[in-house]
Amino acid sequence: MSNESKTLVKCSVSNCHFWGEQNLCRAEKIVIEIDAHATSNLNEEFGDEPFAIHQDKARTSSSTCCLTFRPE
Repeated sequence: MSNESKTLVKCSVSNCHFWGEQNLCRAEKIVIEIDAHATSNLNEEFGDEPFAIHQDKARTSSSTCCLTFRPE
């Protein structure tokens, strides 16, 4: 068991599968990407994590998106 503390993530997307009480995200992991790569297919794996290949920098938080979303 890990000694790492969990980061609490609040979300306002109530139709997500990971939606929990008090708007808390129940996902085990959260994947965040910049909007330019938002259409990437992350359902397939080819030897390495698809988002680990590149390292982009976001100028503002509004230029990012959460790829963990799964409709309820």
